[in-house]
Amino acid sequence: MNIKSLCVITLTGAGLLLSACGGKEEGVKPAVKPLMEAVYASGFVVSKDEYQIFPQVEGTVAEKLVEEGDAVKKGEPLYIIESGQQSARYAIAKENYDLAAKNFRDNSPVLQELKAALESAKTKLAFDSANFVRYSNLLKKNATSQGEYDRIKLLYENSKNDFLLQNSRYTKTRNQLQLEFQNAKSQLAIAGDESGRYTVRSEVDGLVFMAAREKGELIRRNEVIAVVGKKDAYYLQLDVDELDVQRVKVGQPVLVKIDAYPGKVFKAEIEKVYPMVDRRQQSVRADAKLIDALPGWFSGLALEANIIIQQKEHALVIPKTKLLAGDSVLIQTEDGPQKVKVTRGAETLDEVEIIEGLDTGKLLVDNQE
Repeated sequence: MNIKSLCVITLTGAGLLLSACGGKEEGVKPAVKPLMEAVYASGFVVSKDEYQIFPQVEGTVAEKLVEEGDAVKKGEPLYIIESGQQSARYAIAKENYDLAAKNFRDNSPVLQELKAALESAKTKLAFDSANFVRYSNLLKKNATSQGEYDRIKLLYENSKNDFLLQNSRYTKTRNQLQLEFQNAKSQLAIAGDESGRYTVRSEVDGLVFMAAREKGELIRRNEVIAVVGKKDAYYLQLDVDELDVQRVKVGQPVLVKIDAYPGKVFKAEIEKVYPMVDRRQQSVRADAKLIDALPGWFSGLALEANIIIQQKEHALVIPKTKLLAGDSVLIQTEDGPQKVKVTRGAETLDEVEIIEGLDTGKLLVDNQE
């Protein structure tokens, strides 16, 4: 991945200095100075809880209720969208709801018919029950025949069974109509309000960073119509080269330059490193929380950052151009250039720390071969 570099990074009493990448040096001596090893990252300032709003219906903007920069509360409407499909779905849902509500009322034709049948069965049962009791008493007094008693008993049992059947039909039908009413009511709520309009609302308390559609414009489901996020809470969304991702850890300090605020360096801290590599960019996302407050309320500002891996106040450093293969350097002696083995430590783009093998009195020269 071709990522821009910030060149050599050094710490001074005044803060962060970005020195230009120098040309080839003829002869230099190792120097003791502050050294910071860092990983470069590019990225953007992002509002906390920022999210893109996609409409759930297709249609036209009936009303635009906010403008960029407006403060909004959670649940506050942003847009009202008119949708022909939504209106048609609502009309069907309303018809189904009205029919279900009509059928579920106590005086509905369906229930009235079943209730009348139930009352008729109840009346007949009461009559046949009383008649059965009367004939039972008559049989005990030998005032009626066994055949006549059995006929009355059969009428009673048939009446009882018919009453139970009619009661079961009424209860079952009423429960079914209640279920249909509840389902129709839910579908009506989903379909929207009576006008067939769809209201887009904010999901957070925050600021409208973008409101991309105007009244009368056509919108589609896969188009972003607004961006909303926190007004005064921001974080940094960084892209780190996949070759450096193993060196980046949570808690590491970050020094940041934001293009919109030239000459100012902001402090931040890594708070999350994502495990997924972006295959197209060959980079890994890392989020950093800002320690210093931003001067304004802007999301999407471009930035360059240095994630500090380690830093030393007193390090013996040499230009990287003087380091030869196999971690060795050429020093000038009375007998001519001599190769010396060294042990290196922290590195920047242009400099490398030498832990062993050199001191400040040695003059480094270039390989003449």
